[in-house]
Amino acid sequence: MGRVLIQLRDALCRLSAKRTLRVAHLDIIAGQHLCVFGGNGAGKSTLLQLLLGALPSGRAHVQYGLGFDPNVDCLVVSFEQQQALWAMDNRHDISEYSEDARDQGTTVRAWILGNAQADARYEAVLVSLGLEELASRGMRYLSSGQCRKAMLAKALYQRPRLLILDDPLGSIDRAAQKQINAALQQWMTPENSTLLLCRRAVDILPGISHLALMDDMSLLAQGELNAMREDSRFRVITQRSITLPKTLPAPVQTRRSPALVPGRTLIELHDVFAAYHGERVLENLSWTMHFGQHTLVEGPNGCGKSTLLSLIDGENHMAYGQEVYLFGKKRGSGETIWDVKSHFGVVSNEMHNRYVKGWRVLEVVISGFFDSVGLYDESGASERSCAMEWLKALNIEGLAREYYDSISFGQQRLVLLVRAMVKHPNILILDEPCVGLDDAHREAILALADLIAATTSTHILYVSHTQGERPRCINQCIRFGEGGIEISPFDSSSLA
Repeated sequence: MGRVLIQLRDALCRLSAKRTLRVAHLDIIAGQHLCVFGGNGAGKSTLLQLLLGALPSGRAHVQYGLGFDPNVDCLVVSFEQQQALWAMDNRHDISEYSEDARDQGTTVRAWILGNAQADARYEAVLVSLGLEELASRGMRYLSSGQCRKAMLAKALYQRPRLLILDDPLGSIDRAAQKQINAALQQWMTPENSTLLLCRRAVDILPGISHLALMDDMSLLAQGELNAMREDSRFRVITQRSITLPKTLPAPVQTRRSPALVPGRTLIELHDVFAAYHGERVLENLSWTMHFGQHTLVEGPNGCGKSTLLSLIDGENHMAYGQEVYLFGKKRGSGETIWDVKSHFGVVSNEMHNRYVKGWRVLEVVISGFFDSVGLYDESGASERSCAMEWLKALNIEGLAREYYDSISFGQQRLVLLVRAMVKHPNILILDEPCVGLDDAHREAILALADLIAATTSTHILYVSHTQGERPRCINQCIRFGEGGIEISPFDSSSLA
């Protein structure tokens, strides 16, 4: 057995009235590649805080090996770290003070190297993860998947004593997943150590040697990978499901709930383009979404999927002056950005990033009526009642008074879906909604999208890079590929 890097014994950490972390025994061993496996809300992220010394109530239960300092010897690649990176880079944005209104921010090269000089190992890491062409691009201009690859490249270049990976394949397209798997297999040798936090059995990385099971804020067992896969508790975790409602709450009539006129074209684009710093992201795109259509947008990381969404939901100024029509009106015909946003509900990584500490779940949901991040407008009894009805429909009404940042990632995603739907928008944009979710929450999100399409007037616009991961209601597809953009009808019966 290798040297112990981190040792955890008899930890009983009370986090709130409803949450207590329990870990009797856990060793992080040099040369081992350990996966801590559990669904959303199992306690994996809290366990990581404890291991890194960031949980004050549990520090007495953690011991580090001789010469091991978690602040120096650990490097974390996670969605939370990605959120922090984006927030930091945006705080330092000085584009409004530059002559060309442009601030590249931290480039991929600077992010990976820090103060070091480029060398052969840096070049090898870039090649292994397909980042050569992105080295001079600012991190703030990367797609979510590209940003995740850059974070992993930094970790592999710096070679920490313990590499901690939380859902490293989240937001990653199939080609990039192969690159990451190959790069991590090269890393996972007896000379290195890895701690993987994982929610789905399919995402347990090749090279993992040991498995620890977590459920309901407790570490259940740990051992060699193959033995733990046969453990009945592993099957219980992987086969869990979420009960869904048969009906959804009725809409509340507010000034931000414009009626959808049957027969009207929802979205119409003619020869639309979008470019950033001279580089064309979209070119000559023409597309129409009719009443009754539910559209899938799929393609690899960085192909322009999110740019397309921003052109129609009011986030991108490049829509002005182009042939972009929303619900029969051309963009730039006197409407405000709030008029545009009133038609859309959005669930996305970007929306997830925007909600920081301080907002309770009920406030997050009610803010959907006002298209704001946080609740600043006065809400009435009807809005609060509708918000609670939606929370009850998804069996999460008990979270209403909880702080949003304190609930599990999967619960946060469900809350964002409720936030998007309280005003019964004309179009619900689900932009990679299943990123970071276990199988139970993924199935719930997809089934809810189908229920929304079948029982409400809301149309679904679903964005994905994961083949086969889509609601069954989809009947139109926009596919980004090497040969350009293909728009075609979609037969849901082709789903496996």
